[in-house]
Amino acid sequence: MDQNYRDATTRMEERGVQLDYIIGWQTAYLGHTEREEQLRNEAYEAGRTAGKANTLDDIEDWVGSIDPV
Repeated sequence: MDQNYRDATTRMEERGVQLDYIIGWQTAYLGHTEREEQLRNEAYEAGRTAGKANTLDDIEDWVGSIDPV
């Protein structure tokens, strides 16, 4: 993994960003395929969009969010 990936992941984890957002960001940044449709949610999709653009501009929108059970 490159340093940008590590720094971004660390920043999101330290800020308490919702896990689905982080996973979405990571998979898009790395160019991995999307989750199965039934596992996608708003946080995941927002993370995918940000990961494709290599940005963390909206992570504050996902801080403190509760992961669905």
